[in-house]
Amino acid sequence: MDAYGSEAAVKDNTPTPSGRLDPRQNPAASPALDPAEDTDEPAFDWMKPAPAARAAEEEGAAGPAAAQPESRADRKAAEAAAAEGAGSNRTEAGGDAAAGQDAATDRKTEFRQPSPAGSSSMGTHYSEPLPTSALQVRPPQEEVERRNAEREQAARAKPVLPRFLQVLLAIFYPVILLVLAVRAVTSPLFLWVEYHRPGFPGDGYGFNADDRMTYGSYAVDYLSNWSGPRYLGELVNRSGEKLFKDGEVSHMADVKLVFLSAFGAGALLILISIIAIIYLRRRTPGGVRRGLFAGSIVTLVLIIGLGTLAALGWQQFFTEFHRIFFAAGSWTFALEDTLIRLFPGQFWIDAGLVIAALVLITAVVTLILTWPTRRRRGLAPARKGRKGKDVDGDAEGSDVKDDAGTDEAPRTGNVRPVNL
Repeated sequence: MDAYGSEAAVKDNTPTPSGRLDPRQNPAASPALDPAEDTDEPAFDWMKPAPAARAAEEEGAAGPAAAQPESRADRKAAEAAAAEGAGSNRTEAGGDAAAGQDAATDRKTEFRQPSPAGSSSMGTHYSEPLPTSALQVRPPQEEVERRNAEREQAARAKPVLPRFLQVLLAIFYPVILLVLAVRAVTSPLFLWVEYHRPGFPGDGYGFNADDRMTYGSYAVDYLSNWSGPRYLGELVNRSGEKLFKDGEVSHMADVKLVFLSAFGAGALLILISIIAIIYLRRRTPGGVRRGLFAGSIVTLVLIIGLGTLAALGWQQFFTEFHRIFFAAGSWTFALEDTLIRLFPGQFWIDAGLVIAALVLITAVVTLILTWPTRRRRGLAPARKGRKGKDVDGDAEGSDVKDDAGTDEAPRTGNVRPVNL
């Protein structure tokens, strides 16, 4: 048969070539192919049974050939002995299997365990630790204390912007009150009250109350409008003469510049304060109250200090005030000049008293309305005991308040560190 092209099948009835014996007809000629001579011996060593099982099989095979029982009772006894031997063999084989399973388990466990650091053996396998295995490791005590200290410091740290806005509100508040009070004084209403109040000194050069009210209103309106010096420079009296001299008009122009600057600065501070109040109301409950409370205290200190200086020496105080804002010699006039006749010394004393009174009253009212009582701080009314302490044992005023407007309970004892 051709190895590559022939596809003819060899059948059992194919004739044997000449000169070759047929193993089917003469088994003795080929003992290796004799099926009668085939044994149960495995072809490979790994297919052979265990030594104990092999001995039992050989003994069982040789037993009948060595000695056959002569009677039926002897045969039954031999069969029982053989069955008992087979059971023992099965038990021993089961033990061997269990021992092999335990050995395999030990090998798997040894295979799964990570090799020690620096080991380069090929028989072991390294497996990475689980992601959560670090949570089971407790850091050193120094690290725990450091983290607790940082956490405590972060909890006690207060935001900078709210505190900055509260400081600005406290600084701007007295300036705003002062500007508003000055604006209230520079009005026709204050002029009318001054010129008609009992005890106000009259004009020795012929101005009556109506003339003062008319000419004084021009001067006051000039301070708050956008007109130039001609607004006062072209005014004339009843006789047709110029009402204000050139020096008086120049000084009023300087006064107007100071007043408009003060009013503009006051408007800017009011706008910034409104923005700060809106921010503090939304982000920091109680921040507006604390800012106004501090501002009212600053206002009271300033007003009391300035009032004391004015009371000790009004003429010196008035002179130093004019030296700050005006050039020397530009604000001194004769008694017959129109500005002195309209605004005598008593007018400026009354104006200073009204300004101080308005600022002082507003500051006191603000101080009362923003006083940090327990109700305004959101605390429950304290029930006092015999010694002036709360029922729960905390002394008055022991509540700590942060910038966020929330009250912190007083800390007592040591802080227990948090285990990480």
